[in-house]
Amino acid sequence: MYFELRLAKNGQAYFVLKAGNHQVVAQSQMYKDKKSALNTIDSIKNGVNADSVVKDLTEEEGE
Repeated sequence: MYFELRLAKNGQAYFVLKAGNHQVVAQSQMYKDKKSALNTIDSIKNGVNADSVVKDLTEEEGE
């Protein structure tokens, strides 16, 4: 996987996470500056907190 750092027409930075086959996996929110986007990329690259919760919204309640 790899990140593409981009600038929107309004000057805000964002990134796209792509798989090895170049398919888009995720796109970030807009950041006011490039540094903020890079900080988020670094956080993702360094891993997520092990206590993070996954909310499965694919199943309806009561199933």
